[in-house]
Amino acid sequence: CHFYSHVCIYTPKPSTHPPPSKLPFLRPENQPIYLAVKGVVFDVTSGKEFYGRGAPYNALTGKDSTRGVAKMSLDPADLTHDTTGLTAKELEALEDIFTKVYKAKYPIVGYTARRILNEDGSPNLDFKPEDQPHFDIKDEF
Repeated sequence: CHFYSHVCIYTPKPSTHPPPSKLPFLRPENQPIYLAVKGVVFDVTSGKEFYGRGAPYNALTGKDSTRGVAKMSLDPADLTHDTTGLTAKELEALEDIFTKVYKAKYPIVGYTARRILNEDGSPNLDFKPEDQPHFDIKDEF
């Protein structure tokens, strides 16, 4: 598990990211921009005009912002993985944006710890990397 901001990233290949204690509070301009939706971490650097520092959707980066994406909200209270209480319309919008925007446009670089670990920190035995979006098993070796 490698950390970037508040997101633990499962990567099939060794990461070149520094350990959490070495990460600056603000991401340097030359570092990738990561955003997680539904526990899937995307590299949105190619969309830096949307996600870079000072850009309209920068608040979504460095964390799992699933709720904010579903509600189309940048309210700090909505920038969380928690989908409790979302309406059917919001959940439908989430799936649509996840598939047609993030999976279609940005590379997947890993998964959040919440996706691969249980609440008690033990491994989630139901997590199978090969069943995850865009995972290519040959990359693991």
